[in-house]
Amino acid sequence: MEYADTLITHAHALTMRGDGVGYLGDGALAVKGGRIAAVGTTAELSSRFQARETIDATGHAMLPGLIDAHLHSPVNVIRGVAQDVDGWLEKAFWTYYKHVDDADALARSRFTILEGIKGGITTFLDHVAPFPGWPQAFADAGVRGRLAASITALGMDAALDAKRDGLYPLDPEVGGDTEETVAFAREWNGAAGGRITTLLGPVAPDVVLREHLVAIKREAERAGLMIHMHVAQGDREIAQMLARHGKRTPAYLDELGYLDDQLMAVHLTEATREETELMARRGVRMVLCSSAIGLIDGIVPPALSFKEAGGLVALGSDNSACSMFNEMRLTALFNKIARRDPKVMPPWEVLRMATIESARAIGLGDEIGSLEVGKQADLILVDLRDPSLSPVLEAPVRNIAPNLVYFARGSEVRTVMVAGRLVMRDGRVLTMDERAVLEEAQASAEAIARRVVADPAHEDLALVAATRSGKL
Repeated sequence: MEYADTLITHAHALTMRGDGVGYLGDGALAVKGGRIAAVGTTAELSSRFQARETIDATGHAMLPGLIDAHLHSPVNVIRGVAQDVDGWLEKAFWTYYKHVDDADALARSRFTILEGIKGGITTFLDHVAPFPGWPQAFADAGVRGRLAASITALGMDAALDAKRDGLYPLDPEVGGDTEETVAFAREWNGAAGGRITTLLGPVAPDVVLREHLVAIKREAERAGLMIHMHVAQGDREIAQMLARHGKRTPAYLDELGYLDDQLMAVHLTEATREETELMARRGVRMVLCSSAIGLIDGIVPPALSFKEAGGLVALGSDNSACSMFNEMRLTALFNKIARRDPKVMPPWEVLRMATIESARAIGLGDEIGSLEVGKQADLILVDLRDPSLSPVLEAPVRNIAPNLVYFARGSEVRTVMVAGRLVMRDGRVLTMDERAVLEEAQASAEAIARRVVADPAHEDLALVAATRSGKL
């Protein structure tokens, strides 16, 4: 008899092995030392292992922990106040977010982590300018943080020219020090028992000077770090690139040697089909944020073309609700609508984009993303007996994966494990004080709103008129 720390039995296991969801009926999984020791049927593992704790997962789906491959954890404070407008950046986001201080950012990040855990996210790829307590928030919550320290030459106090041909005022003093960012990356890479890993995060080619991009690429290669960057994320960026450099973003990055498997390109909203296919062929990884781009731009990014060209696509939430179930559903629906084809983006592909394909895209495919022996024990249990996921059928068509993608809300997640440690059990987060986190986040949001109201620039917020007229 072998020993295990935890044995999970009687689950509908979606292992992500093979090229589908890797379904295993009456599935079981043994955890030892934070890693997966065995995956098999309940009968097989029950006779093989004696466990310190056994979790009966009857009526639950067991699948790898979900991965949010792109978010800005403090930005959720703009939820509900920055959408439904043209000129989102200057007419909604910027005027509001410039009033967020370090204490607010930490409160918002904790809120985001809590929201993510409750929805089954075990890995968060967070792209922000480092602030006190940022890495510790992920470490303390027991989750996996893939942290991209952002680099930009555009200060938060910069005045944005609303004209499409106006150049951003880039400041070499603001974005020139890559050494500090690299030092942060080296300090935290591998922290918290390996749960914290790092990348370099130039914000976007239009807000980072050329010489700084060159230095970032050189430092990333030297330190063995990936680069996480917004690329071709909107018509404003393309206009900036053409005005400043005379090239569209992909051609400019190609000139700088960026188009390889070291780059995670976020959004690609304005990439042409030719540009999309070129980046996919070069090994660039794409991060798709369907809800955010749909909400602020009304555009479906070219993820389907990227996949068809052989590229890896991961899913992220960006500045929207930290819910990968929401991202999976919208990714499937938006692409079916855009292609006018109900067969594209089937549920098994989309579920893989939130698990194993995402893990591979962010450089952690050997450690997480599937339920396989030797990998980190990052997994979730989802209650299939919830009305949103019922009925459960196994024949003639197994409907578990379609229901998870199209109908799950996220509240059906009952148990979350990261590196073999339970961070949520029976819907209760064990590593955070939920009430305190929510109260802190609410107080922070109200304080920020008061500062926005005191700023005369708030009159330019696009939705102020709708609020005053009673439409909101």
